[in-house]
Amino acid sequence: MHTPARTEPPAPRGPAATRRGPGRVRRRENLPGYLFLSPWLLGLTAITAVPMLLSLYLSFTDYDVLTPLSEARWVGWANYERMFTSDPSYWHAVRVTVTFALIAVPLKLAAALGVALLLNRAFRGVGLFRGLFYLPSLLGGSVALAIVWVSMFNRDGAFNSLLALFGIQGAPWVNDPKWALETLMLLAIWQFGAPMVIFLAGLKQVPAELYEAASVDGAGAWRRFAHITLPMLSPVIFFNLVLETIHGFQGFTSAFVLSNGTGGPVDSTLMYTLNLYINGFVRLDMGYASAMAWVFLLAIGLITVVLFRTGRFWVHYSDSEGH
Repeated sequence: MHTPARTEPPAPRGPAATRRGPGRVRRRENLPGYLFLSPWLLGLTAITAVPMLLSLYLSFTDYDVLTPLSEARWVGWANYERMFTSDPSYWHAVRVTVTFALIAVPLKLAAALGVALLLNRAFRGVGLFRGLFYLPSLLGGSVALAIVWVSMFNRDGAFNSLLALFGIQGAPWVNDPKWALETLMLLAIWQFGAPMVIFLAGLKQVPAELYEAASVDGAGAWRRFAHITLPMLSPVIFFNLVLETIHGFQGFTSAFVLSNGTGGPVDSTLMYTLNLYINGFVRLDMGYASAMAWVFLLAIGLITVVLFRTGRFWVHYSDSEGH
């Protein structure tokens, strides 16, 4: 009598089996990536995420940095109500910061674009000039640069000495409430190297054929700039505008050095971030300072959203065919 051969049951085919096999392999393949990312993830958690959540909690408390955190007294929305209704220094700092950003940022971008247009031409030593114009941006918002700037614009500084050569009586620029903020703006405008380099990179991407065709049609320099350079450069302008606007609202170091940490003279340089510092680390009102920080974060986010929403009306992107 013939006995049929014994066959093995077929391997299971279904969602469970599919999940077990490829999923396990995928996890093994991803493990080295997670290990390499772990220092960054730990840093993000310990240095950014946890302090942000803690500051959000402190913004609803009455707390100073000298007492244990467990003794922070919950006050609800009191810090926010005080900020918007009963603290005149807060609104003064807002006005100073908005004035600074509205004037310094456009002038800085205009200076960066103008110099980029000049340095986009091929002439002897252009690389040296690019490096020299970029050099101030390497120093960024350093304390040393702010100290040098203050020494240049005080009553006996180099700027007044230069004016004296032309018979002009200078002023104590950094100590005069009429000119102190303008001195900070000039320092910010002078550091146009970073956006200048980005503009240079954008100008290199503008096809030369467009300028040649416009010249054949009789277009002058201004028409070529207005109808070719600006539209083709609009994504780069938008990028620089967003970055420099955020940077302008975050100005701190130069205002701190110029005013010795007080926002003077007569609160003329009381930037928002400097006012936040004074409340948190001078007056030790960390709960109120935390509330100021969160309002500042939301305001910067709202400004960025507005820039992106309005950018679609004037920013022109080339399609895949290059039209």
